[in-house]
Amino acid sequence: MSVLLQGVARFTRQIARPLVSSRHFALEAPFGDGDEVLVERLEGPRKGISVIGLNRPAAKNSFSRGMVETFTDVLEDLKSDNGSRVVVLRSLTPGIFCAGADLKERKGMTPEEATEFVKTLRSLLISIEQLPMPVIAALDGAALGGGLEMALACDIRTAASNTKMGLVETRLAIIPGAGGTQRLPRILSPALAKELIFTARVFDGKEAKELGLVNHVVEQNETKDAAYQQALKLAEEILPNGPVGVRMAKLAIDKGMQVDLSTGYSIEEICYSQVIPTKDRLEGLAAFAEKRTPVYKGE
Repeated sequence: MSVLLQGVARFTRQIARPLVSSRHFALEAPFGDGDEVLVERLEGPRKGISVIGLNRPAAKNSFSRGMVETFTDVLEDLKSDNGSRVVVLRSLTPGIFCAGADLKERKGMTPEEATEFVKTLRSLLISIEQLPMPVIAALDGAALGGGLEMALACDIRTAASNTKMGLVETRLAIIPGAGGTQRLPRILSPALAKELIFTARVFDGKEAKELGLVNHVVEQNETKDAAYQQALKLAEEILPNGPVGVRMAKLAIDKGMQVDLSTGYSIEEICYSQVIPTKDRLEGLAAFAEKRTPVYKGE
């Protein structure tokens, strides 16, 4: 077995362990003020959905050193929180998802500090991408530069029709540095990604849907959270399914897209092998035979 497949096999065993909810975030009540990145664990029929809320309104949720550090800590907690079956990433600031890097702070950085900051931001977005559970980005406001790069790091994207987005870095004589030059051509096509990045074009949610950049586009509502509500609907569709199976499916797709087809089949085989011994698989078969809704526990 190749080194790559050995690594995938080890990782599948780690994330296929029984998903027992044991960690609780500091924020259990609805979102409050103060922290720049907040987490809310939904309850009732939406139990299993964890919502990350960006909360830096004065700076349009732009990435500062402090925000990146806080966000990184949040993701580290989420990664080991097996009670979270789906994550929704949204903004708590109406009209803006994320404006990218904090250019006021960036202006005071030395070239070395700027390079290190972009490296840290890139690592943050990779951490979003590598969360074991599905992550849905809800774009109810502008997602520009690093803000759109963050959305690209998510598995699924919903957007309000009037949401503005674009990788606009070339306007500032730089390039997308947090993964945008790599994720966009993989999501769309190399030629289309080059056009959007070279021109620094800004487009709306409807155009993003036509391009294939977002999965769903919805008309904005009075409370300015239409994309978030659509993201919750998608999360609710995912919740009833076997959590280990969902995690393995995500891993098989993500890793398989990075290799040739033959190796991809081997990755799928490794991921499939992890669901065979689970209690959830047996529960699914029993529920089918008994014509009832399965109750999956992530075991």
